[in-house]
Amino acid sequence: MRIGKRFGAVLEALEKGQPVDLSAMPPAPEVERVQPVMAPDTPANPAARTEPQTVLDALQQRLSKYREAGIQARGSGDERKARMHERIAKQYQDAIRAFQAGRKVDFAELPVPPGFPPIPGLEPTAGTEEDAVAATLAAAQKLATSEDTALAEEDGDEDEPPSQAPVAKKPAQPLVPSSRPLPEPKASSSKESLGPSVREQLALLEARKLQYQRAALQAKRGHNLEQAKAHLRLAKCLEAQITQVRAGRPVDLSKVPSPLTDEEGDFILIHHEDLRLSQKAEEVYAQLQKMLLEQHEKCLLFSKQFMHQGNVAETTRFENLAQDRKKQLEILQLAQAQGLDPPSHHFELKTFQTVRIFSELSSTEMHLVIVRGMNLPAPPGVTPDDLDAFVRFEFHYPNSDQAQKSKTAVVKNTNSPEFDQLFKLNINRNHRGFRRVIQSKGIKFEIFHKGSFFRSDKLVGTAHMKLERLENECEIREILEVLDGRKPTGGKLEVKVRLREPLSGQDVQMVTENWLVLEPRGL
Repeated sequence: MRIGKRFGAVLEALEKGQPVDLSAMPPAPEVERVQPVMAPDTPANPAARTEPQTVLDALQQRLSKYREAGIQARGSGDERKARMHERIAKQYQDAIRAFQAGRKVDFAELPVPPGFPPIPGLEPTAGTEEDAVAATLAAAQKLATSEDTALAEEDGDEDEPPSQAPVAKKPAQPLVPSSRPLPEPKASSSKESLGPSVREQLALLEARKLQYQRAALQAKRGHNLEQAKAHLRLAKCLEAQITQVRAGRPVDLSKVPSPLTDEEGDFILIHHEDLRLSQKAEEVYAQLQKMLLEQHEKCLLFSKQFMHQGNVAETTRFENLAQDRKKQLEILQLAQAQGLDPPSHHFELKTFQTVRIFSELSSTEMHLVIVRGMNLPAPPGVTPDDLDAFVRFEFHYPNSDQAQKSKTAVVKNTNSPEFDQLFKLNINRNHRGFRRVIQSKGIKFEIFHKGSFFRSDKLVGTAHMKLERLENECEIREILEVLDGRKPTGGKLEVKVRLREPLSGQDVQMVTENWLVLEPRGL
């Protein structure tokens, strides 16, 4: 304190312009004690603080980091985080083997732990593409690894250097570094307080966002910048939904972008109550075999649909999936024959993009199915239980004079008759008259009560089915309102119309399956 007062008097003299004798001032204190501020972090992980000299050194350091993070996550009971770190460690193991064997390694696909220096000699160079797109996609590459690095940061590793260290160079703005760290404890505490269903939804959104970011990078490498931009827009949409879920506001799942189907490796583990199998070995084997058989048949069906479309790539893909299901079934049957316990297994949510086609139909026919009537009105003098109903239809093709007509069989003594009757109609897909009927006229239905020998049939009501959707769909199912003139009667008529394939384009559908996976180590 005394030395400080002496310096205060000297500073006042300097401000007044008076001469000062600095020879009597004490020397500067030693500054070596400033360094131990970072000392507590360095012994925890000296490898992370050592600048790598070679590519192999950098890969080994990152591998050790992710292995350690996986062990810490498993020790704290977070199995999901542990599995993710182990997968990243496996990536680095494969990269090290490939590098040592002289094979090409895509270092951009490897996640980077926070605070680690870049791999020596592999700094990114400036490209020739548009600056804005390149900058956006470079940010996407960082975001694609943010899920892994964020989880590594949450482990609370004391061996990592503080990420806010550069802020110390700006003492003139003390409020900026002090205001940013405050929300982080709230985010972590709110994440722990989320319910199980909200955490599952959050995991789904984060995995979907990561998938679109990786797809954007892949499209960029393939020089498809428009596709890359589209994927990035969807990734930003998912990021906004993730923020909404973390804030406690529900998200409409119908507005979540659908998953990409061209990446075989992106699955989402699910643990639903309805997928828990019985604990009895015989029942477990029976249920697993049933699931594998169903999935095998679906793969064969999808393969057949794409084969009729001439899509060789998708046909081969589903044939391979069907072969995989058959192989898994054989392994399961062998284990059961040997008296072994049922294998360990889990379910993965897998989405396929399929093209629906009714290959059993020819291109010159259209099927009309009159399924049932519901709460049909009875004519005067007839009770609902005494209604003897049948349906007559007219399809004005090739023209009104030569309209195709027919009727169902009579279903007696009910106002909710089950007809379930199929009619085959002749068509010409390329004929103008057929297209005109599809666009404007559709199919007309009339519901009658069957009369007796002395009494004629009585009209119950009419219905009309539009067919415009056949342009893009190969099957239409409608529940039509039964009308008395223009007045609704309260009755309904269910009908279906099928074509071999849509008149224009393809009937593309997204099919989601709970994919059964047997774990080999359990056999």
